[in-house]
Amino acid sequence: MHYQINQRKMKNNYFLLLLFISSLVSAQWKPAGDKIKTKWADEINTSNVLAEYPRPIMERSSWKNLNGLWDYAIQQKDGATPTKFDGKILVPFAVESSLSGVMKEVGDANELWYNTSFSIPKSWNGKDILLHFGAVDWKADIWVNDVKVGSHTGGYTPFSFNIAPFIKGGTQKLTVKVWDPTSNGQQPRGKQVNNPEGIWYTPVTGIWQTVWLEPVAKTSIENIKTRPDIDSNSVLFAASLKNSNYGDIIDVTVFDGTQQVAHEQAVVNEELKVRLNSPKLWSPESPFLYDVKVKVVRKGKVIDEVKSYFAMRKMSMKRDEKGIVRMQLNNKDYFQFGPLDQGWWPDGLYTAPSDEALKYDIIKTKEFGYNMIRKHVKVEPARWYTHCDQLGILVWQDMPSGGDSPQWQNRKFFDGVEIKRSEASEATYRKEWKEIMDYLYSYPSIVVWVPFNEAWGQFKTKEISDWTKAYDPTRLVNSASGGNHYPAGDILDLHNYPNPDMYLYDAQRITVLGEYGGIGLPLEGHLWKSDNNWGYVKFKNSDEVTNEYVKYAKQLMGFVKSGFSGAVYTQTTDVEGEVNGLMTYDRKVDKVNVDAIRKINQEVINAIHK
Repeated sequence: MHYQINQRKMKNNYFLLLLFISSLVSAQWKPAGDKIKTKWADEINTSNVLAEYPRPIMERSSWKNLNGLWDYAIQQKDGATPTKFDGKILVPFAVESSLSGVMKEVGDANELWYNTSFSIPKSWNGKDILLHFGAVDWKADIWVNDVKVGSHTGGYTPFSFNIAPFIKGGTQKLTVKVWDPTSNGQQPRGKQVNNPEGIWYTPVTGIWQTVWLEPVAKTSIENIKTRPDIDSNSVLFAASLKNSNYGDIIDVTVFDGTQQVAHEQAVVNEELKVRLNSPKLWSPESPFLYDVKVKVVRKGKVIDEVKSYFAMRKMSMKRDEKGIVRMQLNNKDYFQFGPLDQGWWPDGLYTAPSDEALKYDIIKTKEFGYNMIRKHVKVEPARWYTHCDQLGILVWQDMPSGGDSPQWQNRKFFDGVEIKRSEASEATYRKEWKEIMDYLYSYPSIVVWVPFNEAWGQFKTKEISDWTKAYDPTRLVNSASGGNHYPAGDILDLHNYPNPDMYLYDAQRITVLGEYGGIGLPLEGHLWKSDNNWGYVKFKNSDEVTNEYVKYAKQLMGFVKSGFSGAVYTQTTDVEGEVNGLMTYDRKVDKVNVDAIRKINQEVINAIHK
């Protein structure tokens, strides 16, 4: 009995010690600056930042999160490895963000250095150890225990290195160097500029998604591609393996909840087709997902296993009885309607302060009565797309804009003229667009690829559109949303502010209104800037904004009947100096009457069937 009491005291003391250490660590960090923040900023625990599994479409049971407080230094480009650091930064928030605890600009003349340490669980001995970065903007160099293990360029896609050969006993050292030219470079960068104003926002430099470790077998699954075919009640699986042997088998088991509904095997490097009896189709109204276990089997022994999921859904186009080419979902005419979603946060910039926050905007989009999101010149973390898959929302995925032409650098765009990019800029675009498509290929919510926004960096439109369609024929291609129009891709996309208008129509392709609206309402206490806030039109209160929104929606309904097959309203939230969101930038206030917006949005969506 005396031993049990002492043991309990020891446990309590240990718990108190952990709390004390945690409080000391947290004391080294607080949000920087005085900008508005979301409610989730107050809930951040520096010892448990974005703790959810970062890649739910291909999940293993064992992993380790490296997010947290790291050392950082900003120093002149091409300098030596820093011997001392400027302070602490909260990874994975960009250095310019409030939640990083730093909120400093870096610029293209400087580099951002990171340093941290970690340990490896003993149970991982004998395995390869993958060091994963969700995304780093833009050029990253990585060292483990002072050995350079690799580099990566591209601000929007995940990458990893096998660091097992460089692991030593005890504590491991991780060093990262990042250079990001923002608007002085030729790389894709979306709406980031060195001098933010109007529709252009704060730079995002460095790590902005989760950093994590994963132990894997010497032979392991690197990627899974799924391609559903509802017309044949089947789905194709293609698994990419590292270090496979002749005779290795890919084993796929499909579940409806806990019930096994299909099981197939194939040798490595062969596409595996799984047939389903009376498959359940995925749609925004019924977002059903099949769960999957994918195994690598060698001589009867499982050597690697991941959990995944897929959906049975089809995206296509077809001329209706009135001769209008319509978008179809699962072989039925389907009007797609949703907001332009920038994916920016007042406290985290590119990075949502929590997974709950990341999911919140999608939940609100559904609450507003939409069935689609246009993800605008940004790519999100993997969990965002899984939330879309699970909640049931269609996604039009933009390629982040960029380029090194004088027009793009000066943000001057010319109708009817494609820009001239340097060879390096073209090569960067093609590399990063392919990587983005590879990264997002298996998420069923994504139904439209958008290579260009307006004329922002638009070049070789037909060639890029044809390549995109050939690389993924299962989705529609919107060549240039609101940009210079060429007979390319599946969609003619018009932009018109503030009210809807169909000033062009394509009898051979789908016609959509890719942007309209922008109804502004600045709300005191919820503004990023104290003045010079901007909207296409501005009103004084929620009732006026709601009435204007409903007026535009009724105009849109008339165009749905005469030709539009989709529409995008600008926008989900305010962003920095833009005050044309359905919600404030801090997500604390809905600026419209939600019930009224939901009702009219559903009427717009259903107008295609009247």
